[in-house]
Amino acid sequence: MLRNLTFQVFLSAVVAVVLALVYQTVIPDGSGIVDDTIDLLKSAFLSLLKMLIAPMIFFSLIGGIISIGNVVRLRSLGGVTVLYYLTTTGFAILLALVAVFFVHPWTDYPAAMDGVNLDGTVRLLEPSSDSIIAVLGSMASLAFTNPFSALAQLNILGIVTNALLIGIAMVLVLREDSPVIRFVEDANHIIMQILKWVIRLLPAGIFAILFDFTIRLSADTGLGGSFLTQLLEFALLVVLLTLIHGLVFLPLVAWIATGTSPVTLIRRIARPLLVAFSTSSSAATLPVSMRTAEDELGVNNSVSSFVLPLGATMNMDGTALFEAVAAIFLAYLYGIELSSVMMITVFLMAMVASIGAPGMPSASMSGMQMVMLAVGIPLEAIAILLVIERPLDTIRTSVNVEGDLIGCLVVDRYVNGSNQEAA
Repeated sequence: MLRNLTFQVFLSAVVAVVLALVYQTVIPDGSGIVDDTIDLLKSAFLSLLKMLIAPMIFFSLIGGIISIGNVVRLRSLGGVTVLYYLTTTGFAILLALVAVFFVHPWTDYPAAMDGVNLDGTVRLLEPSSDSIIAVLGSMASLAFTNPFSALAQLNILGIVTNALLIGIAMVLVLREDSPVIRFVEDANHIIMQILKWVIRLLPAGIFAILFDFTIRLSADTGLGGSFLTQLLEFALLVVLLTLIHGLVFLPLVAWIATGTSPVTLIRRIARPLLVAFSTSSSAATLPVSMRTAEDELGVNNSVSSFVLPLGATMNMDGTALFEAVAAIFLAYLYGIELSSVMMITVFLMAMVASIGAPGMPSASMSGMQMVMLAVGIPLEAIAILLVIERPLDTIRTSVNVEGDLIGCLVVDRYVNGSNQEAA
């Protein structure tokens, strides 16, 4: 168990909070050596994350566009597939944003980090932005900029815009065996390998960030001891919303579109869902999903071989839902005001981030960084999510895979006209 990264991360978080509270009590004025050491670990870990943000977003989005390049060529098949994916992902984000304001389990935790200096934090829009014209002008100036400048300045909207334009142009101009496309694929593999190395440092990084976070939280508000409770409430809300999406909305879509009852559907796709739950990787589940789609659901091979690989890259309902709820939670935690326009920004950025997320464990963190920076949440807040991210990843990956399989049924019904056996 000690070698399990999830256990290490959780243990380091608990130890960090406990030691910080003890440290604050025993040495209220702090110790130079301890404070300097914590600052060094925290700065080093955050620098590693910042180093990966720009290239990870840029190349993963281009790779995602390339992977759905056949949509242009397959027309009806691609059109129905993309429409289904965008609809279900949009509903997941909308469910998250609506529920988070009605449920809001952390209402007794107002602006706990309101005193944190956010002056140096990159943000897409100002919190008070309510003018659509002003917002569109601000977004246009940030979006249409030199790609090298966007990468260097960590301009998230500029990176996303350039990646989308370059990706679409590559699909239209280049052959499938082009060395440029191979370069993008290799770049993604290289970045993912570096990310794996950084993830191995999570326990140390999270310890330093949460130790410092708890010290400030306890000193400013006296709420340091309740931090883990608030985090647990956030996690439970995410689990509840994810289950509603996976057990109610998606089966309902399958029932209405194909006539397959929810009970029959879950029974037939149980195996890939269990594999997804255990691996936290929709890419690793892909072979099992393809076999299930053809053998258990009766989907045509030409449909499953297109829809499922595309879904492993583009269809991330659970990931988008998690990112939307997390953005609101962290903004509330740091006392960042989110206007209605900023909420629309969260919706759009969560959708874009989920499209480019690779189908591997903890891959949502790359997209989460995009959403956080877009609304001005400090990057160090990602450590708060990483404490409970891996357990939640198992559930949302299962929902992601479920959405892919239901997508096969829907697309097969409306493109090939195959009528699934209703139950």
